[in-house]
Amino acid sequence: MKHLFCCLVALGAWSGSVLADVPTDPLSWLARISNAAHKLNYTGTFTYQSGKNVETSRIAHLVDGTGEYERLEALDGSPREVVRNNDEVQCFLPDQKLLIVDQSSARRSFPARLPQSPSALAEHYRIRKGEVVRIVGMESQQIILEPKDDMRFGHQFWADVGSGLLLRARLVGEKGESIEQFAFTEVHVGAPFDKEKVKPRFVRSSDWKVVNARGSDVKVEDTGWVFKNSIPGFRQVVSVVRQGRKERGEAYHVVFSDGLAAISVFIEPMPAKNTLQSGMSSSGAFNIFRRTVSDHLITVLGEVPQQALVRIADGVETRKR
Repeated sequence: MKHLFCCLVALGAWSGSVLADVPTDPLSWLARISNAAHKLNYTGTFTYQSGKNVETSRIAHLVDGTGEYERLEALDGSPREVVRNNDEVQCFLPDQKLLIVDQSSARRSFPARLPQSPSALAEHYRIRKGEVVRIVGMESQQIILEPKDDMRFGHQFWADVGSGLLLRARLVGEKGESIEQFAFTEVHVGAPFDKEKVKPRFVRSSDWKVVNARGSDVKVEDTGWVFKNSIPGFRQVVSVVRQGRKERGEAYHVVFSDGLAAISVFIEPMPAKNTLQSGMSSSGAFNIFRRTVSDHLITVLGEVPQQALVRIADGVETRKR
């Protein structure tokens, strides 16, 4: 009983010091969640669910004076692993003996779902605090973002009261349905820095193929394309030319984002044997819209309502010279 009393006293003192730093307004909470994802050391296992599809992954995220390091390992299906060293991303696909090298994209991965400066989100989302609930043994504060228009989905975040780390994130559709959800099933915050935890598990041998997927930055006005339709709050964050397959030539890739949602546009020469149908389709949480313009295939995709994709796609035209 004496040991139990000491533990309770210690926990009370610790929780009091933590709560003193807990923000009271939802925007400050978003900033705290964003900061925690990038500044804390953490390891854990989380699930991703979209429809009937459920996947489990293991993550290790470490930070020191030289930057951020992360290893994400898929635990279901074919083995695959993503290793990030600051802005460089390596994707290992051992079954295919393939290594894809890229740079960090505009799409944010769990638990780093929020932009580093989330205050601008209040212009296009109604942001409020929800309930405090218990997730993976931790008290967590719910933050709710409701879109002010029909061009984006809603978000629900649950963050550890003690550290601010995001424990669960849910994308919510126009009718309040869950489109996708990330959730830790176990997590340890404050892990000691150990570089071995973020090194790739797979060893690349000489028979592996290495694909450099990095794009070359290019200004939109130099591409021969123009985007006549815009969506309030979405700004261009990526504009690159990527080397496609030999038979298809270069592909132009531009990304528009409001800080949470991202819309990708791919413009590439029409393949000789095009089996892709124009119109709307979906893949998991992503909506996809395709159309053809001047012998080019325009593919617009994102975790946004269909009307947002159509609006962007309908405004893609060749630049008049």
